[in-house]
Amino acid sequence: MLDQTILVCGGAGFIGANFVRLMLARGRERVVVLDKLTYAGNALNLPKDPRVVFVQADIADRDLVQALLRRHNPKWVVNFAAETHVDRSIDSPDSFVHTNVVGTFELLEAVRHWWCKAPKAWKEAFRFLQVSTDEVYGSIPEGETAAEGRAYRPSSPYAASKAAADHFVLAYHATYRLPVLLTNASNNFGPYQYPEKLIPLMILNALDGRDLPIYGDGGNVRDWLYVLDHCEALLLVLERGVVGTQYNVGGGHGKTNLEVVDTICRVMEELFPASCNPQLRERGVSTYQDLKRFVVDRPGHDRRYALAPGRISHELGWQPRHDFLSGLRSTVRWYVEHRDWCQAVMGGRYNRERLGLGTST
Repeated sequence: MLDQTILVCGGAGFIGANFVRLMLARGRERVVVLDKLTYAGNALNLPKDPRVVFVQADIADRDLVQALLRRHNPKWVVNFAAETHVDRSIDSPDSFVHTNVVGTFELLEAVRHWWCKAPKAWKEAFRFLQVSTDEVYGSIPEGETAAEGRAYRPSSPYAASKAAADHFVLAYHATYRLPVLLTNASNNFGPYQYPEKLIPLMILNALDGRDLPIYGDGGNVRDWLYVLDHCEALLLVLERGVVGTQYNVGGGHGKTNLEVVDTICRVMEELFPASCNPQLRERGVSTYQDLKRFVVDRPGHDRRYALAPGRISHELGWQPRHDFLSGLRSTVRWYVEHRDWCQAVMGGRYNRERLGLGTST
C-alpha cells in the first residue's frame, strides 16, 4: 500500500536537495534519495535526518531502481537527475545523453514495469514527475513568451537531451497510461547551487576579488526563479496537477545577464561592502563593479528565454513568493556564510575556470 514515501532521483543536486528539505518540512515519513553523485551532486547537500534514505546509484541501472521501488513502494517518483550545465554539454555531450536521455528511459521502464503490477487504486494514486527546463523551447523572440505546447527548438546538447527526455515521459503516458507530470522551469537560483552557474559564480568571484566574466554583450535574457518557490510549485503539481499535463514554472523576473551581475554587485556592496573586503584592496579595485569583464560568448548562446506559466497560475493558483531582489539577498548571504561548503563541493576539481568554448575533442 502507498505510504508517505517518495523517491527523489537526483536528490543530492541543487534543486533536488532543496526539494528534499521541503518534503521533510512538510512531514513526509520517508524520502529515498537516489543520486549518482557526479560533480554537482553531493551528500553534503542533504540534511542529516533519519527519514532520509540515501542510495548512491545511477538512474540508468534499471534492476537497482526496480529493487528500490519494490522495497519502498513510493507514492511519488520525482526525477531531478540530470546533467545540467550548458557549458559542460558543449565541451562533453556524452554524459548528457547517458543521464538525461538513456537514464530517463531506463527510469521510466523500471517504474512502468513496477507500476503495472500494482492494484488499481494504488496505480491511480501514483505520480511520476519529470523536472525539466525552459531551455527546450530555445530562444524566444522579443515580445513573445513560451506557453505550454509551444514547439521545442533546443539549441545546446543539454537542451536537446532534456527535450528528448520530455518526449519520452509524455509518450509513456500516451502509450502506457503511466501517470506522469512534466514541469519546465526557468533559471533557478538559491542555496546549494554548484558554483559553476552564473549567480553563485559571480558571488564567489566578487568575494575573492576575481573577474566577473560576462558572456558576449551581456544582453542575453533569462527568467529567474528562486529555488524554494520552484520546489513549492513542484509539490503543488504533484498534489493537484492533471496527469499527462505539462506545466511551465516561471519566476516572472526576466533580466539580462548584465543586469543580474550589476544587481549582485549592488547586493554585495550592501551586505559586504567593498571597503571591508581585503581581496579587493589587494586587487587594487574599489568597487565590485570594477571586476566586470566581457568575454567571448558561448557557442549557440540563446538570446532570450521567457516562460508563460499559464496552467500552474490559472489552474492551480501558484505564484512565486519571492521577488528577484529578496531571493538574491538571501542567496548572497547563504554563499557568504557557507564558504566551507563551496570549497568542499568543488574539492579541487573545479576552480571556477571558463567552460563551454567548444574546443574540447
